[in-house]
Amino acid sequence: MATILVVEDEPDAAEMLAFNLRGAGHEVSLVEDGGKGLKVAQTTRPDLLILDYMLPTMSGPEVCRALRAEPATQDIPVIMLTARAEETDRVKGFECGADDYVTKPFSMRELMLRVQSMLKRRLPSPTSGQQLKAGELLVDLANQTATIQGEEVRLTSTELKLLTMLIRAGGQAVPRQQLLTDVWQYAADSDTRTVDSHIKRLRAKLGPLAHYVETVQGIGYRLAPGSPE
Repeated sequence: MATILVVEDEPDAAEMLAFNLRGAGHEVSLVEDGGKGLKVAQTTRPDLLILDYMLPTMSGPEVCRALRAEPATQDIPVIMLTARAEETDRVKGFECGADDYVTKPFSMRELMLRVQSMLKRRLPSPTSGQQLKAGELLVDLANQTATIQGEEVRLTSTELKLLTMLIRAGGQAVPRQQLLTDVWQYAADSDTRTVDSHIKRLRAKLGPLAHYVETVQGIGYRLAPGSPE
């Protein structure tokens, strides 16, 4: 069972989500307003936030950015729901910090699978005790943390899993579609902008080591520690 906060201003949609999530055994809270949703998320720190894009007082992206700006809430997984299907809107959703983006109308079965996938990423790694090192970057799988020269880099569970995959590839390029299926459990023909947007956020958080994450044109990404060119 997980605690899930649903911030949705359409009553029918909110109740439908709550009914299905509770049926799957989760504890669900409903909020119809962006500003109130932010306060509830800051107070309760749910295991997952399902967030509508268009909301009263604060939009979904504004709520997401506010959560990502605070250490106490920046790792809460966020699935954003929206009727806005344009690519620019999807990119905005990911760039504000959302982990997933679902366009209305959506299949409830698909959404439940994405919820399940998102919650799985918060579970401790089965290889607890193992550490992965790449240059000045260290990932501790037991504690689910990443550090640069002893200083922790605050990553979401999705970003950490993405980084772990790149390190384990040992400098080899990992195709975008492989990242989609292994990190997000998406179908192989899904939108690769998901990967690109998360890579952009990961690089920003790595700061001086952003150059570690290299783009391999026409393929995907690889982790290559070393001096920037």
